[in-house]
Amino acid sequence: MKSTYLFLYKNMLHLILGICLVSALASCRKESPQINDPKRYIEGSFSEAFEAYWNGMNNNYIFWDTDPTNWDEIYRKYQPIFAKMNINDSTDVRKSYTYFKEMTSTLIDSHYALRINSSYVKDSAAYISPSDARHQKSPDYHGSINPNFFYSTIPPKYLDKGYVKGFINLSATDQFFAVAGKIKGNILYLHFNEFSLNVIKDLPTPNNAQKALQYYFDQVKNPEGLKGIIIDVRSNGGGYLSDLDLLVGGLTDKEFPIGATRSKIGNGRLDYTPWIPAKVHPGKDAKLFTAPIIVLADLNSVSMAEMTTMALKAMPGGNVKFVGERTWGGNGPLLNNNDYYNSGQFKTGFLSLVYTSSTALRYVDGKLYEGIGFPPDIEVKYNKAALDAGTDPQLEKAISLIPQ
Repeated sequence: MKSTYLFLYKNMLHLILGICLVSALASCRKESPQINDPKRYIEGSFSEAFEAYWNGMNNNYIFWDTDPTNWDEIYRKYQPIFAKMNINDSTDVRKSYTYFKEMTSTLIDSHYALRINSSYVKDSAAYISPSDARHQKSPDYHGSINPNFFYSTIPPKYLDKGYVKGFINLSATDQFFAVAGKIKGNILYLHFNEFSLNVIKDLPTPNNAQKALQYYFDQVKNPEGLKGIIIDVRSNGGGYLSDLDLLVGGLTDKEFPIGATRSKIGNGRLDYTPWIPAKVHPGKDAKLFTAPIIVLADLNSVSMAEMTTMALKAMPGGNVKFVGERTWGGNGPLLNNNDYYNSGQFKTGFLSLVYTSSTALRYVDGKLYEGIGFPPDIEVKYNKAALDAGTDPQLEKAISLIPQ
């Protein structure tokens, strides 16, 4: 279930970033070699299926310069094993599921997911997700905070009367909700469960989720009297990169860097593009917000939720604090095809999907937080007993950091 959820948000992110990078990489692509597309391999045997996958990863994986996985050793160990297996034998196909889990267990790409194209493994988890498996083994692991806590518990307990909340079904499996309001009359609070802010804002039919977002943005445009803002992205699974400028760009009057991204262009394992600066751009008529901004995130904040946390922390002025837990560690952006680069997701005949980041994000401090997560300034760990009792220690800490 968790793997499926992660996969859903990951699919949304690549669409927008693709637009951002295409123009930058198109000129490089003209000089790139013929892409060694894994889909073009003949896969009549397990040996050939393994070759297609191994070479696809060798070409497309973006983190080989930092990943601890010895990909050559993987070849030496598993190629002979696959060579002895029968791709038409159900027992061997099920064995391959275990081998793929072993081979990918140490990959740091936290978007990574692999799916075998066979009914023989239908009883297994839909996706092999190394980061999901690692997180679940962590002593600090916990599931996402129940959406009802944000939607039904926080507003009456912590927000002033007049708060706005609403939800809307974007598809059969995707529901967006948002809560916005004030605390103590002068602290602006916003929570939403995924990054589809531009989508919701532009919906032609008015709805309460749209009204909640509009309430927040109206307050940011006229911040007089506000003593602080709390942006709550706990248990947020990510989404569209274009929301970055809408949300963070609404708090600044000048563009600022959050780091840089790079992709791959050749067939070599380390054939990287140059680093391309990544910036937040100010919104139209946006004003610089100088009072304290607190961003709340937890270990289930991933992808765009992490990048937003990192971007807020990179704001000039030093008025942003991150409260909560170290984030998930999946902040390498994704694209939906490899027409202009040679990295990211691919398919083979045996694998219906190998889902992996198309680009790496290097934060403004020069570090990659892929696989390790972004650390909070003030750690306040998940407290199930408190949440079950209807109190929120992380939010209360955030409130305490905004002077009255």
